[in-house]
Amino acid sequence: MGDEEDEQTFETTDAGASETYPMEAGQIRKGGHLMIKGNPCKVLDVSTSKTGKHGHAKCHFVAQDIFTGKKMEDLVPASHTTMIPFVKKVEYQAIGLDEEFLTLLTEAGDTREDIKLPKFLNMAPPDAEEVSKRIEDMLAKEEDFNVIVLCACGKEVVTDTKVMVGGAQ
Repeated sequence: MGDEEDEQTFETTDAGASETYPMEAGQIRKGGHLMIKGNPCKVLDVSTSKTGKHGHAKCHFVAQDIFTGKKMEDLVPASHTTMIPFVKKVEYQAIGLDEEFLTLLTEAGDTREDIKLPKFLNMAPPDAEEVSKRIEDMLAKEEDFNVIVLCACGKEVVTDTKVMVGGAQ
């Protein structure tokens, strides 16, 4: 048994950190985030029904997919747990554009060339054309500006721009 060569193949290289965490549905408020059908969504409206004769109070969520802008709804018993995505916004300085991909400068001074201009995404956000045009125009004028990247569930999408004042933040 010990002489056999068992080679292990690892398909992923992440640290095993989860992209979501559990929370009781009754604790989620308007403006918060939750997962609906595997999509990270921002809660637009929450209504809670009273408990029935034999049941739980139910939370009705109306939310918007943070990447596509698509409206979604979900109905979850208030005492049950639902998954909440870890959502963060990161700013990078935009320094160039190569076909579909932006060239971005990180805080550490490294460059990234793996984030697409929003209009080239398969499921583009509703304002993708406007944000993309703004980025292209500012790069053409050689302005100093940052792009705001929304990160959740392993996806990264440019959602906005921010002009830098005096060449620094």
